[in-house]
Amino acid sequence: MSATPTNAAIPEWAGEERVIRARHGLAAIDLRELWHYRELLGMLTWRNISIRYKQTYLGIAWAVLQPVLTVTVLTLVFQRMTKIDVDTQGVPYPLFVLAGLLPWQFFANALGDSSGSLLGAQSMITKIYFPRILIPISAVLSGCVDFVISLVLLFVMMIYYHMPFTTNLLLIPVFFLMVVTTTCAMGFWFSALNVKYRDVKYIVPFIIRIGMFVCPVMILGPGPKWQFLYSALNPLVGILEGFRWSAFGHNHEPFWPGVWIGLGLTCVLLVSGAYYFRSTEKTFADII
Repeated sequence: MSATPTNAAIPEWAGEERVIRARHGLAAIDLRELWHYRELLGMLTWRNISIRYKQTYLGIAWAVLQPVLTVTVLTLVFQRMTKIDVDTQGVPYPLFVLAGLLPWQFFANALGDSSGSLLGAQSMITKIYFPRILIPISAVLSGCVDFVISLVLLFVMMIYYHMPFTTNLLLIPVFFLMVVTTTCAMGFWFSALNVKYRDVKYIVPFIIRIGMFVCPVMILGPGPKWQFLYSALNPLVGILEGFRWSAFGHNHEPFWPGVWIGLGLTCVLLVSGAYYFRSTEKTFADII
């Protein structure tokens, strides 16, 4: 004869009912809900980090090897083979490239991961409820570990080339936060579109492939005549130039209108991307 369960054995939430309704308008962006699920965001981010280096021989050393090999190849091409005279404003070319490469490499890797993140989390999306927007955010945040490690490489090379450390270095986190925000904004758009339109998996690698050539990574941007238009068409231009200025000081003063233009474009992309994501996430489980 089985014992009758007592009230003490029944969880407090057993009889609780929760109704999940779709939100519309600006109410779809619920920051309080995202804060409530912050622990889940941390778990998803850590999962992405552990998966990235699982069963790899070199592990986290890839965060250093990738920029080192890229800088080596670009230096050989531009300074040894083609002998192109690149204006670096007194900074050694390998160091000049590395300062532009680090934020760009973070953006490229994080955008690629976030754009396909929803498809990789199909089992979670179809079984339980949580804010789906946490998935692309966690994909972006997981790249911060690589960036911090590669940033140490930048400081080591600055010491090697006898570059002075200025107070501008304190602004590196500010410009990096702008890169993270821009990546999240584009990740919202592409991850949501990728659920319905699988062409995105071809579009994103193409954008990343040509993006390195249209951003001021290997060389400086155009002269003052075209600088405003250049910044208006690419929100990363002012951010990358600002990052390089933070590393090397006043010799690399960025085009400040371009920085503000990039920040404004990022805000527009972030709000519109978050709104589009939340307005379409109710269909993810049906079509993913």
